[in-house]
Amino acid sequence: MHELSLCRALLRQTLEVAEQHRARAINAVHLQIGPLAGVEPELLKTAFTLAAAGTIAESAELKLTKTHVQIYCPGCEKEFRGAANQLCCPGCGSCSTQLTSGDELILQSVELSLEDPYSADNSRSRSCV
Repeated sequence: MHELSLCRALLRQTLEVAEQHRARAINAVHLQIGPLAGVEPELLKTAFTLAAAGTIAESAELKLTKTHVQIYCPGCEKEFRGAANQLCCPGCGSCSTQLTSGDELILQSVELSLEDPYSADNSRSRSCV
């Protein structure tokens, strides 16, 4: 399950962000994922829970935003929405197309709980990245 190694790398990034902002907890991790990223979303969520255990992210929710496959056809000079199994141009039929979106796995933001000496409960939430 390569989702676990991806989550370990993702967790390293989020922990770095948390350390930079002196966070006491990571509340949520927002990830953008394309259908061609080679990742199973439900396995990714399970793997994130395993990877985050025992860290300040152990209560964090992994929130996924799914993107679409976008294709550019140099022949038609048009961009269109494709599918995992449909990468040829619907206009001219050319299969010499370029993938412009759909294979990404991007850390969008991290929601943190920060220490706040001016607050009554000494904490505040903030979105970073």
